[in-house]
This record gives sequence, structure tokens and C-alpha cells, in this order.
Amino acid sequence: MSQPLPEAESNAPDLRATGERMDALLDASTAGGVVARERAEELVRLVTDLYGAGLERILDLLYESGRLDEETLRLLVGDDLVASLLIVHGLHPYSVETRVEQALQSVRPYLGSHGGDVELLGVTGDGTVRLRLLGSCDGCPSSSVTLRLAVEGAIEAAAPEVVSIDVETPTTGPETVIPVSALRSRLGEEGAPGGGEWHVLPALPDLASGEVVLVTAGQTSVLVCRIGSDLYAFVDRCVRCEASLRGAALARRMGGAVGDAVLRCPGCAAHYDVRRAGLCLDDDALHLDPLPLIAGEETVCVAVPTTVSP
Repeated sequence: MSQPLPEAESNAPDLRATGERMDALLDASTAGGVVARERAEELVRLVTDLYGAGLERILDLLYESGRLDEETLRLLVGDDLVASLLIVHGLHPYSVETRVEQALQSVRPYLGSHGGDVELLGVTGDGTVRLRLLGSCDGCPSSSVTLRLAVEGAIEAAAPEVVSIDVETPTTGPETVIPVSALRSRLGEEGAPGGGEWHVLPALPDLASGEVVLVTAGQTSVLVCRIGSDLYAFVDRCVRCEASLRGAALARRMGGAVGDAVLRCPGCAAHYDVRRAGLCLDDDALHLDPLPLIAGEETVCVAVPTTVSP
């Protein structure tokens, strides 16, 4: 019923796992008392500062030798590990606003395929990205939710230091600032998109990262998968071969970023980007049908619009 997420197909370390391990070690140092923890934290800071200074010196040497041209910069920031370290140390050559705009450019073809678009209004000093969603997901069961998930995933990958996203539409005006970590939890509390209903899916909080499972919501078969702490739900139908996705597995693309996950159809081998609302990587005119999902501590609810066939 479920498949484990295969190991990364590159030699780059899993930055999220490394960070979690560092946190665990720091927490463990608490057993030695306050002084032990303070010394452990100081050691981490010193090591981080040392490598940060080394990265900065490398960039200075490249610049002084005339080799830090656009091509070199493109290669550096195009590597996920190097780009992440540059961001951590405040050395990334491109501003947050530039990276966010580049991220939006990457998803605009997908948004356009649903009659939608997004406009970057600016980035505030406190790390809030201000956006305006234009148009709608014409015919998409989850409507503008699909647009938001695609945009959110792109921004998180390009600018992880962003702390919130402020979305507005031309007709309704600004909405409440939405923390990135809570964006999915605000998918509509008074009724499911498309006039459908919310269905409770039991036991899913125990789903491990990288696992895929099929469940039934009402009369609809739903595929649910977990990537890290995030859950995603799609109608159980491959849009390329029209078959069920039973037996589908998650994998990380060669050279993909940490947290990158691609769902592979077991029938026709079509590949779908889970974090970008099921965009087909083999044909950007196709996409899975994503479903709004709210995850609680013990239960998970998924919205199945009445427009979705069983």
C-alpha cells in the first residue's frame, strides 16, 4: 500500500536531516546542565562562522581574480547545497525579491494552464512576500488552492528565509498574512471548495515520510502522501493514462533539492511534482487533481468537491 522514499540519487547531504540531528545533539547536551549546552551552542556557532568566513573568502578571491562572472554565479546558485549555504551565511548574490521572482517565473506556465497568474508586489523587511493572485484555476476542483500550493512550494525552495506570504486578489483586497507553515491549514473552514464536503481520514498522522497510501473519501478514491511533515492529497487518477495510481512511489530527482519529491505512475511512468500541486514533469499541460487537506494532531480531513467523479 505504501512505498518508502528512496535514498537521494546524489551525494549531497540531506540538509534537513543534518539540521534535525544537530538540534537533537544540542538537546541531548542539556543533560549535562546549562553550561554544557551553552558550550555546545558556542561550538556550533564558531564552526558555522568559520565555514561562513571561508565561503566569503572564496567569493572574494574569485571576484579579485575576475572569475566571479555571471556564468560562475549561475553555477554556484544553481547548486542546491551551495545555494543553501550561501543563504545561511548571507552571501547569496541574488536578493530575496529576485529569487522569489525567479521562483514565480518557474511556475507561471503551470498557473497559466489553469487560467491563473501571480504578481509579486514586493518583499517586506521582515520577510513577508506580498503577492496578488490573478485569474483562477479554471475547472480545477480545488480552485485557487491549487495556485497557492504551487506558488508556496516554489517560494519555499527558492527563498527559505521567507516567513510569511501575504496574498491578495483584485476583487477581495488583502487577506490576513499567512505564515508559510500554516498556509495549508487555511483551506476553507466553512465548506469544501467546489461545493463538496470534508471527509475525515483516520490513521494518516502515522504515515511516514515518503509513504503513499490510497484511501476512500466518500465515494472518491484519494491518494495521500507525506513529505517530511507535509501531507498532500490527490484524486486517484493518472491524467496521462487515466489509470489508478495504486502502487505509485515517491522518489527524489537526480540532483534535486532537499525535500524534493516526484510521484511516479506505475502504469505509464508519468512523473508528477507533488509540491507543485501535481504538475506533470513530462508534459506541463497536465497535472493531477489536488485536494485541499487539513491535518490535525489525530485526524486528517480532505475536501472532495462534488465535481470530482468517484
